[in-house]
Amino acid sequence: MKHFRDLNNYPSDRHPLKSGTRRVRVFVTGRVQGVFFRAETKKQALALGLRGWVRNLQDGRVESVFEGTENEVETMIAWCKKGPRFARVKGVEIMEDSPSAGTGFDNFEIRY
Repeated sequence: MKHFRDLNNYPSDRHPLKSGTRRVRVFVTGRVQGVFFRAETKKQALALGLRGWVRNLQDGRVESVFEGTENEVETMIAWCKKGPRFARVKGVEIMEDSPSAGTGFDNFEIRY
């Protein structure tokens, strides 16, 4: 599993999952709770046709799993770096997930 601390240092030699599907786990830090980050993430993910989930963590971060085409996932990662209107994103950590991380998702949901 590869770890990337900042979107600006994200390499271009990523390996997509089976059948052109890519899955990433994203951790967003900063002022990202209490600013509709989860709701807006779900809205953006559904608009892009992504599958997965988003949730708040007890340490103040937001964690998401995005599954879709390379282009869809890249667009969502770029959105996470900005977040919704009232968010103040300080950092984005991206971890590539492999097919062995579980089966595919049917939709995108907010987890509590």
